Amino acid sequence: MSKTFDAIISKVKDVPMKTVSVACAHDKPVLEAVKAAKEQGIANAILVGDADKMKDIAAEIGMDLSAFEVIDIKDDVEAATKAVSIVHDGKADMYMKGLLPTGTFLKSVLNKEVGLRTGKPLSHVCVFEIPGIDRLLFFTDVAFIPYPTLEDKKCMIDYTVEVANACGVEMPKVACLAAVETVNEKMPVCVESDALSKMNDAGEIANCIVDGPLSLDIALYKEAAEEKKALDRKVAGDADILVFPDIHAGNIAYKAIVHMVPCKNGNILTGTKSPVILTSRSDSMEVKLNSIALASVVAERMNNR
Repeated sequence: MSKTFDAIISKVKDVPMKTVSVACAHDKPVLEAVKAAKEQGIANAILVGDADKMKDIAAEIGMDLSAFEVIDIKDDVEAATKAVSIVHDGKADMYMKGLLPTGTFLKSVLNKEVGLRTGKPLSHVCVFEIPGIDRLLFFTDVAFIPYPTLEDKKCMIDYTVEVANACGVEMPKVACLAAVETVNEKMPVCVESDALSKMNDAGEIANCIVDGPLSLDIALYKEAAEEKKALDRKVAGDADILVFPDIHAGNIAYKAIVHMVPCKNGNILTGTKSPVILTSRSDSMEVKLNSIALASVVAERMNNR
């Protein structure tokens, strides 16, 4: 089981090196991450975008662009279409956002001819390494689906279980979060969380243990579960996956951790034919590098289905 991002990176090095196709790669943190990924044996890259800007950035960061395939396309839409088609055609294993608007990037993902759509909902998965917690935590969805339906949440769990499996967590424990840990008919989030737990009992959600509704403290801390007399819950104190009720709760938790805790994290978009690396413009080089490593282990698992 990978309990740190260093462990994920080590896991990546034990499998054939993957290739990431980057749309609008003329971005300093992206090129720094791609450079580090190549140097550390994590992934190779095909760089699509403004080659002149890439050359300037490469000179600044000491990057040898001749070690990469560079495709010079200056228009954002054309660059994204070309970059995603490379993954669609099997010439790269994963797709990464560079310096272009998220909307333009997602349109390329959903392109009917050359994109990576599957017909299923897309969802975002964030993986955290947090001091004081002895395992990786998988968050969903903190950035993509505003108000997930019950069916959306089932897909979110399925996708995140696959990511956890790729990281070596064979039977992840899933906490469907709510403000309380009891089923309150007046609180739809609690009702849906209970429904997801029952779907897991019935085998409709497999390869994991699902419990809900659960408050965050019970999901993560045995002491809280004991104090609240909840140690008999299927997931008490050792959740691997946290399913947030909506994007507001998820995004607030995500940003609170990122800005207040000395953590490590990586992010991917799921529900696609191949892993998609969707990070924020403000994310550091390390986050982008972690995301490439995460996408690489997921790509390896998808290849071995």
